[in-house]
Amino acid sequence: MSTLGLIGSGHIGSTLARLAVAAGLDVVLSNSRGPETLTDLVAELGPGARAATPAEAAAAGDWVVVTVPLKNYRQVPVAPLAGKVVLDTNNYYPERDGHIAELDSEETTTSELLRRHLPDAKVVKAFNNIFFAHLAALARPSGAPDRSALPIAGDDPEAKEAATRLLDLLGFDAVDAGRLADSWRFQRDTPAYVVPYAKNPQGLGISMDDPGASADAATLRAALAAARRG
Repeated sequence: MSTLGLIGSGHIGSTLARLAVAAGLDVVLSNSRGPETLTDLVAELGPGARAATPAEAAAAGDWVVVTVPLKNYRQVPVAPLAGKVVLDTNNYYPERDGHIAELDSEETTTSELLRRHLPDAKVVKAFNNIFFAHLAALARPSGAPDRSALPIAGDDPEAKEAATRLLDLLGFDAVDAGRLADSWRFQRDTPAYVVPYAKNPQGLGISMDDPGASADAATLRAALAAARRG
């Protein structure tokens, strides 16, 4: 059985864990506070899940999702992620992360920062552009007419194929948005960020109680194409 490793078990991480268990995957969860703090979540998820350290989750995963605040990306273990497909959910919030000059100047992207930290990993941007409640609510079986699509970006074609397989298992189609350098097209404050999945969008944002609405691949491609920098 395939395993999803999670480095970070907050809103996105725990939602992905629930979807993965429902899809029949094993799940290894971790966070910065220690496995003992994940007891309740593991109990909820059942026998297919266990808690571990970040290094152990990295080593166990056939896919590994890094879903920590961007300011903590340098704490992600390097050695156990060599050769692994790493899905990065990070977004840049200066009010939380502090100002990062390279991102403020748009010289690079959050996922390129993570790849620099993990030079031997196969980094794919994914799961960063959807509100966690919509991620949970909009998952659908393959072929469902109201299945939503999520964007991915990466420089390794095989890693993107692996990411597409994971998205499919979890209930979503994938839209290839290009290389890691192109992942700005679905970062915060772009048309593809959270709004496509909102029933009642509010400009470039949503309300926390929005029930969600499906967004197919064509809708997502249009949003990606509408993105502008600066």
